[in-house]
Amino acid sequence: MIDIGKLYCGGKSTGDSLRYGTEAGPDCHGNRPHDPVLLASERRPIVVWSTTRTCNLNCVHCYTDSTNVKYDGELTTDEGRSLINDLAGFGIPSLLFSGGEPLMRKDLFTLIEYAANRNIRPVISTNGTMIDRQNAQNIKDAGVVYVGISLDGMEDTNDKFRGVQGAFSRAMKGFENCTAVGQRVGLRLTLTKRNYEDLDRIFDFIEKEGINRACFYHLVYSGRGSDMYKDDLTHRESRSALDTIIARTEDYFRRGLDINILTVDNHVDGVYLYMKLKEKDTGRAEDVRRLLAWNGGGANSTGVGIANIDFFGNVHPDQFWQDYTFGNVRERNFGDIWMDESDPLMKGLKHKSDYIKGRCRLCRYRSLCTGAMRVRAFRTYNDPWAPDPQCYLSDEEIGIDENKKKELVKSGEVFPIPMELSCK
Repeated sequence: MIDIGKLYCGGKSTGDSLRYGTEAGPDCHGNRPHDPVLLASERRPIVVWSTTRTCNLNCVHCYTDSTNVKYDGELTTDEGRSLINDLAGFGIPSLLFSGGEPLMRKDLFTLIEYAANRNIRPVISTNGTMIDRQNAQNIKDAGVVYVGISLDGMEDTNDKFRGVQGAFSRAMKGFENCTAVGQRVGLRLTLTKRNYEDLDRIFDFIEKEGINRACFYHLVYSGRGSDMYKDDLTHRESRSALDTIIARTEDYFRRGLDINILTVDNHVDGVYLYMKLKEKDTGRAEDVRRLLAWNGGGANSTGVGIANIDFFGNVHPDQFWQDYTFGNVRERNFGDIWMDESDPLMKGLKHKSDYIKGRCRLCRYRSLCTGAMRVRAFRTYNDPWAPDPQCYLSDEEIGIDENKKKELVKSGEVFPIPMELSCK
């Protein structure tokens, strides 16, 4: 995650210690401000548990390809408790209950409360349409620390994206119900061609509705979103979207509004933000560079700081890589699976900086981004160590001169940007 208010505007948020090691006390890994970053072998991931594949919506970008049917073989309540015990013993900091739609599981609150009692921070990722006042209260009573409700644009745009008429109004009612019971809640939005030109309207909406946290996700190619270039932004559109997000966040900050804005799933956003900040405040830009280097970008995300367990107990590198499985928690403890580097992909993910290729390998900002999303590289080039095709910075900006281009040709590490994403 790239915290725009923290990095560009100098603000603070509850996730600072986890992302940048800057809180007064230790973060969830025990690090204190500016301590060295933990090695991959010492880190514990936030686990995204896809608790059920069943969903009441039919989103066009769904990474689990979920529908409103009952799927056989999902982890039972007892297996869920056993999994939570396993995760608690391994020392994970947070468990994100996802889906499908997690509220379709009748034992969800039982599992959430069980996790909270084992000192795991429970979080929910939901479409929000099932959060009536009672469910909102149940969520709060179970111990959920944060609810992320997904929208994908304003009214009609969202409903077309979600595949169900009225999904927008029901999601907003869910947000209102969470707020009414004092449950911390925010919005999640995936940037696509369908909504990026509406960003100013979306920011107006965020302010009007009193929403104090919003995460803007870059599209990751998986599930029904694997038709990768149809809805993804071009590089020019991505830069334009970031310009708007940065400008509107800065406006919130200038007016004293407590609204936390983040971008997710493209670590180049941090580099772009740093480059823009250098033009106006070199001192603060250097502080931001140090924070980004502490975070490490992609180095500490997939396979290190984030993990996925699916409905059936299979362990994946992240929630977007469900076609690659390291093992199953019905057969082995999660920690044993997660720390086993005998799997070549897991070994590479734990040591990304040693494996990334092409322009990512020679990029002057390599330590700030570390290749961003490996799954997007794999989907595009059938190589998990290729450059992320959604890096929208030019060769000149990242220091790839003619000599470095010749080096890439000689080493066979030229990965053409798909025309659908190109700025041209």
